[in-house]
Order: sequence, then C-alpha cells, then structure tokens
Amino acid sequence: MTECGQEYKDLAEVDGKYLWHPFTQMRGYVDEKPPIIEQGEGCILIDVDGNRYIDAVSSLWTNIHGHRKEALDRALVDQVGKLAHSTLLGLSGVPAIRLAKSLIEIAPEGLTRVFYSDSGSTAVEIALKIAFQYHRQAPGGDPNKQKFIHLSNAYHGDTIGSVSVGGIDLFHSMYKELLFKTIKVTSPYCYRCAFEKSYPSCGMECLSDMEDAMAKHHHEAAALIVEPIVQGAGGILVQPPGYLKRVRELCTRFGVFMIADEVAVGFGRTGKMFACQHEGVSPDIMAVAKGITGGYLPLAATLASEKIYEGFLGEYEEFKTFFHGHTYTGNALACAVAIANLEVFEKERTIENLQAKIAHFTKKLEPFTSLAHVGDVRQCGFMVGIELVANRETKEPFTPEKRTGHRVITEARKRGVIIRPLGDVVVLMPPLAISLQEMDQICDATYESIRVITEAADYGRL
Repeated sequence: MTECGQEYKDLAEVDGKYLWHPFTQMRGYVDEKPPIIEQGEGCILIDVDGNRYIDAVSSLWTNIHGHRKEALDRALVDQVGKLAHSTLLGLSGVPAIRLAKSLIEIAPEGLTRVFYSDSGSTAVEIALKIAFQYHRQAPGGDPNKQKFIHLSNAYHGDTIGSVSVGGIDLFHSMYKELLFKTIKVTSPYCYRCAFEKSYPSCGMECLSDMEDAMAKHHHEAAALIVEPIVQGAGGILVQPPGYLKRVRELCTRFGVFMIADEVAVGFGRTGKMFACQHEGVSPDIMAVAKGITGGYLPLAATLASEKIYEGFLGEYEEFKTFFHGHTYTGNALACAVAIANLEVFEKERTIENLQAKIAHFTKKLEPFTSLAHVGDVRQCGFMVGIELVANRETKEPFTPEKRTGHRVITEARKRGVIIRPLGDVVVLMPPLAISLQEMDQICDATYESIRVITEAADYGRL
C-alpha cells in the first residue's frame, strides 16, 4: 500500500469511528470510500491520495472566487495579525463596521441595518424574531401579528424557527411536534404544478393561492418569508418571471413584512448580486450567508429597514432591546474576509463577466433534455437542477431504494467531479470563478454519469 493509500485508510477509520456527517446516512458511508479532501486550488479539490475533483457544488454553495484566492488569503492573514475575535455585545470592531457599510451599499434599496450571526439558519431565525418582536412593541406594530406565511417546498435552515417556516417534509416532518404553527401557501413548482396547469397559460394560479392566504390571514401574519427567484434545497425550483414582484406587491397591500432569504441565492448565484434585484424588489428584511465570505468562514447577516430598526429603540427600562446574539457575532476574521470578497467582486467585475459564462452553461445543458430519464432541467444563473424520473411521460419518480441521484454523484466522482443531489435532483452550482473548460468538464461528466446510471436502471441492473 502506498503512503497516500495508508493515510486514506487511517483517516477513513478515524472518520468512521468518530464523525457524524450532516444529511448523511452513516450506515455504509465508510464502505463507499468517499474522498477525504485535503487541499483546494482554484475550483479544484484535492484528496489525501492526490486525486483532483472539480468543486461543482461550490463546497455546498459557498465558494465564489475559488479556493486559496490570494486576496482572501491575505485578508485573513492580515486580520490574524491584528485580532481574531472580540465581542460585539456592547462593543464594536473595525471589520464588522466596514463590512456593514459595504453590505448596505450593495443591498436592495431601503435596507439600512445589519445584524450579524454565523449561518443561514441563524440569519433566518433572527429575521423571524425581529418581525415578531416589532409587532409586539413598535408604535406601528400589531400584537395580533404572530404567525408567518411561507411556501411549500421551502427550506430556510435547520434551527427550530427556520424549520417551522420550511416546507420539505423529508427534512422536517420528524420535528413537527417542536414547531410553531404557520400559514403555508403553494410554491411555483412548474414541472409538478399543484394545480395541474402549465406556465404561462396558468396565469400563475399559485399567486392566487398566496393572495387568498394574505386576504384571510394578514391580520395575524407578522411576515412572509420567501427564497427569491429560486427555491434552492427544494430542488432548484425557479419561479416564473414576475412572481417575486407580485409577492412584494401583495405584502405591501396587506401590510405584511417581506423577508427575503438570500442565503443560497445571494452573492451572484443567480446572475445578480442579490436575486431580489432581478425584479427590482426591496424586502423589509433580508437574510444572507453562504457566499458572504467567498466560502472561507462561517458568517451571516440579517439586514433590516430603518422603520423596523426604529421599532426597537426606547428607554432602557422599556426593554425594547433585541435580546438576541451569538458568541461569534461579527467575528473579525470572517468580516475581514467578507470585505475582501466584496472587493474582489468589484475589482474583477465578477457579475458582469458572469453573463457570458451563464450563456455558455445554458448551451451545455441543452443535450440533457434528450436523456431518457431527465424530466426537467432548471437553471437560473449558476444554479442548476436536473430532475431525474423513472418515466418522462408520467413524471413518475424513481423509488427511494434505487438511490438514483446518489448513484449519479458517486459515478461523477469517478470522472473527477464533485456534486450533490437533492433526492433525485442533481444539482450543479460551481464557483463563479469556474473556467469554461472546467464548466464543460462538469457538464460532460454529469451527462455521462446520468446516462450510465439511468440506463443501467432501465435494465434492472441497480
């Protein structure tokens, strides 16, 4: 056995003995011999055996400019030489202040305040608590507004509040006894329309469902939460043009705060810095995370309007303070890297240069529709979902025991590409820095992996 092979064996044994991986069925995990990643280089991940893989899922939708980006590395090292962390509870810090200003300068109009945390789930949790508390104490609030409106197929994180406004039963049904009551409306899943209609002749009946819910429940709804333009973990469900703008209009008409969960779609993923900007929408509260540090460190932020912020101002003894915080809120290292991340966006004109890549991506995805078991290909910018089905005519899904999506991604690893499925939706979401050649490799490897696995399924070999 080579030295590298021995290292893999040793680490795999320790992994199997001590680690519990997220969203992973651990029975059989070690037997699959998954890569153990040791290094990164641009858009490439390198395992302990020296095998190279294109990071086609951006290390879970976080990496923007590639691994070991010099400007981000330098920002991290420079900040380590000054300060790693100091609390923001009653104090402040240089990187946190500078980043807050930069975020507000690029955010949708009307957002003026930044509250830091450390993950998408916590950013959403904060948004929910802010909306709820505002109505309990602000002069313009209404204490009767204690519920939240959200979409089916939604995913907003894994903390209790964010799970309560989620809509993916596979992830969330186990915890239903822990959750608070919400108002769920139908999401625009056009491929599997709940109303058995087709866009655009459907007239976006899903919006009528939302309007009905607003009319009925606006007196008790503190806010509506939505993933703008794309529902990510729901299966890369792309909303029809105009949907988001109408959601904003409904929130305004019925006096319901709009919370935009930009955790997955923000920082260029959809082709704009923030997905709300596709339709000129300004939410009342916005949650961001994932790409905020370019994939380097855990950091999140919840942005709010001045109106909402002012609802928390008062004398000390009124106890209108937002009593919420995290130990590493506004961490100096993370904020310093996030500032550098935004500077790279500007210096390298990342969003502008992305447009030609998006067009190329679209063209490379065209052949997928010819595969016998590809039911739908959904794309918005660099977010792609390829839905696999057992029968294209009936849209019948594969049975869970076939693990079709999982088999496709393990096949892709053999071809030097790392991707992840959402059930039987194969997700492609490479770093924005991906080269056209690397994009071609991703698409070719994914195409072949889907073909090989699903053709084997056809003949009962799985």
